[in-house]
Amino acid sequence: MSRRIKRMNPKPRSRDERDDSRPFKARTAKKAGPRPGGKPGTKPPRFAGERAERRPPKAAAQERPAPEKPVEALLPTKVQTVTVTADENNMRVDRFLEARFPGLSFSHIQRVVRKGELRVDGKRVDSKDRLEEGQSVRIPPLKLDAPKAVGELSEAAQKTLKALKEMTIYEDDDVLVLNKPAGLAVQGGSGMTRHIDQMLEVMRDAKGQKPRLVHRIDRETSGCLLIAKTRFAASHLTGAFRSRSARKVYWALVPGLPKPKQGRISTFLAKEESEDDTIMRIAQHGDEGASHAVTYYAVVETAGNKLTWVSLKPVTGRTHQLRAHMEHIGHPIVGDPKYFNIENWQLPGGLQNRLHLLARRIVIPHPRGGVIDATAPLPPHMQQSWNLLGLDASRFDPIENAPEE
Repeated sequence: MSRRIKRMNPKPRSRDERDDSRPFKARTAKKAGPRPGGKPGTKPPRFAGERAERRPPKAAAQERPAPEKPVEALLPTKVQTVTVTADENNMRVDRFLEARFPGLSFSHIQRVVRKGELRVDGKRVDSKDRLEEGQSVRIPPLKLDAPKAVGELSEAAQKTLKALKEMTIYEDDDVLVLNKPAGLAVQGGSGMTRHIDQMLEVMRDAKGQKPRLVHRIDRETSGCLLIAKTRFAASHLTGAFRSRSARKVYWALVPGLPKPKQGRISTFLAKEESEDDTIMRIAQHGDEGASHAVTYYAVVETAGNKLTWVSLKPVTGRTHQLRAHMEHIGHPIVGDPKYFNIENWQLPGGLQNRLHLLARRIVIPHPRGGVIDATAPLPPHMQQSWNLLGLDASRFDPIENAPEE
């Protein structure tokens, strides 16, 4: 277990690097066609005269409508210079072009940037460079695809839109918060045919822009998933995550009783890949790919000291952070296929062997002022467990008192 690894390397570390589980209060209050001149199912003429007689007059041929070719417009037809707006602040160059010109192909974007035809404040840039409000962008003539006619949604798209509406727990002109069900991936992967990012295609606006993911949660984790409906919102919300202004609270069910009942877990995490799986392992400061991760936890309620409902507040946002941290302190999350490794542990009767982890709440500054505060209910399998164990979901959540850093 990763827990033993920590004990085997007792070299001194800084205060921020050590695993500190002190209570909160101690730290902070092509098909072939007929031959020319012939008809389908007939032999070709034997003499050239016959071919000439059967050849239609030019006028008749001209009357036959020619197949329509797709119109390819050149927009803009001349070089233009635009200024980056406040809504476009911090956007990547390629995303900026996609937003301004929805018919612009990815390959065309890469070409104009690579050749230096697009300039920012007179300088060459990379497609991944970010723009700042007020910068001057020189845009060369662009070859755009013909605009697609906006029609009604197909039956399948309507069903997808309905499904998204049923998941919605908060929505306004800029922001959407979904209650993502367990088992539905946020983004596509190998063999993945349905996921949130693909479902959002049905919500494209008149300009061709679709809502954007602001953060991600694991496939088997249910709960609050924040979506930006506008470029303006995407820029501000991603900024809030980078500055750690977003506050997230998770609920989990774990075996045993963590001691102390409130604490802080501070470790380094690094990705460990194998042929069959990828997990996060506890690492040492300086290890390749290691990132510092901090999580606060608090016991909310227990069920006979065999199972405990814990509330978790991740300060950092590392992959599988909460799952790896709870395993690290000896209390892996019930139903976790990657990190639950307690030998001879029996799942209590009636409980489903599924990941008991819920992205319960998200609190984040709204792009236009105020605060978004959304809460997701327990998913069916966790609600079943709560009922069987007699846990009260309305209890006060002591994680409220955890520090913000």
